[in-house]
Amino acid sequence: MLLEREARLLDEARFEEWLGLFAPQCAYWIPARPGAGDPRREVAVAFDDRRRLEDRIYRLRTGSAWSQAPASRTVRLVTNIEVFENSMARSNFLISEFRSGETRRWAGWCGYRLKDCKIEVKQVNLLDCDQNLRNPSLLL
Repeated sequence: MLLEREARLLDEARFEEWLGLFAPQCAYWIPARPGAGDPRREVAVAFDDRRRLEDRIYRLRTGSAWSQAPASRTVRLVTNIEVFENSMARSNFLISEFRSGETRRWAGWCGYRLKDCKIEVKQVNLLDCDQNLRNPSLLL
């Protein structure tokens, strides 16, 4: 239910509520290559802590985030959800994004580490992470 709620909050641009799903000490990582290992030693599309996520949300709310003017409209499909005994979860996703007359698709899988019903780590593994992503400005 947590992963489905996360998708709905992002689709509805309820970013502050979305951030509320995360633990106070958290990480949000989008590797820039398949099979990535350590985000501290590799190039990443994004590697954010909570403060950086708060900054992203603030910038989106100011209206001066040019890469999101006009704001994207999205719909997410979250499938193949697996929850493991060690507080880990995995799911596949497909995101359709519409902005400025263009529809884009984002596909891949997410890995989660959960603690006390909060997201401690979210790793977004894009299917095409090693290609030109053309400025992915939305929260995946």
